[in-house]
Amino acid sequence: MGPLASLDVLSWLLMASALQVSSVRATYLCTAYLNISYVISETNQTIWHQEESGLYGQDSPKISVAGNVYLAEPIYGCELDTVYRRPNGSRGWIALIQRGNGCTFSNKINVAARKGAAAAIIFNDDVSENRVIQMSHPGTSIVAVMIGHIRGMELFGLLKQGMPVALAIEVGKQHGPWMSHYSVFFVSIAFFIVTAATVGYFIFYSARRLNGLRQQTRKQKKLKAEAKKAIGQLQVRTLRQGDQETGPDADTCAVCIELYKPGDVLSILTCNHFFHKSCIEPWLLEHRTCPMCKCDILKALGVEMDVEEQPQISVHDFRSFSTSEDFHSETASHTHSETASSGYASMHGHEQLGPAEDTRNGLQEEQLDVPHQYDNFAFENDIHNQSEVRT
Repeated sequence: MGPLASLDVLSWLLMASALQVSSVRATYLCTAYLNISYVISETNQTIWHQEESGLYGQDSPKISVAGNVYLAEPIYGCELDTVYRRPNGSRGWIALIQRGNGCTFSNKINVAARKGAAAAIIFNDDVSENRVIQMSHPGTSIVAVMIGHIRGMELFGLLKQGMPVALAIEVGKQHGPWMSHYSVFFVSIAFFIVTAATVGYFIFYSARRLNGLRQQTRKQKKLKAEAKKAIGQLQVRTLRQGDQETGPDADTCAVCIELYKPGDVLSILTCNHFFHKSCIEPWLLEHRTCPMCKCDILKALGVEMDVEEQPQISVHDFRSFSTSEDFHSETASHTHSETASSGYASMHGHEQLGPAEDTRNGLQEEQLDVPHQYDNFAFENDIHNQSEVRT
């Protein structure tokens, strides 16, 4: 994972934590105290009781409100022609509505607000028993509280009997599983641990990457220094008029693709390929290999030796024997390898050999024509007999 990916992960964690904190603050539960009072007409007795039986809606203002309670007709309060039998001009009254009938809480509350209600109390239906939930009613502006089915049916019965019921709604306690101090503490600790781990990993990755780049830069500098040493050991030649390299059929420089001219300074690599000195030296500083055959000048000149490549010494079996042809091939290959590795022979090898050199080479070839030598003398008689039969 790169540094950009680490930054993206850190940003995502910060955003998720902010959203989580905002959701914790927005989804807390707020209860409502209901102060209910009514007068029994037969005895002229006032009944009053207070209980924490309501729950504010999610989009409801968390304020206190008081007033007389009036029943919606029909009881579900979904239609625009819902009737609330209240005195004309009355204000600050509270609507009692039953949940259900296929319409939303927002629809019920907005109908009551259009009729002039200051608050709406919605009691649960029979299916949900006496359970109270937090209503979601976006788009409303008045206080909305839900109560259980039992308390709602009591109010419904009193209003059906014609008893005036006064009710005061007061803000209760704010509680919920996400609002405890321990939960906030553990969430903060977890967020701190994740953030610290992410930052630590980013620092570790950056330090490791910088260290790798530093080592790579140091290695490149060392290789360039070794390449400069190797370039200083290469053979340099200045072309003259009449050289074969300046002819019309001569090759061009593989780096600049230009013909060689008299006066050009050439560098001859260890593989006997030659190029313009000004062209090949920048190339060797960067690549350290021949552009044509990829021969490594550092290895060829012995400036840099690979640790993994150890010289292999082959031990011949004492019972084996070699012929003059094998000796010729081994000597020729050894001479060719020395010539290729040195790089300081002529560009085309020995262009012309004089008579003395030819004579010397002929003598060397005659001297190299060694008769067969055998380690086991038992086989000599067999070979000697065969030669006599052939004769």
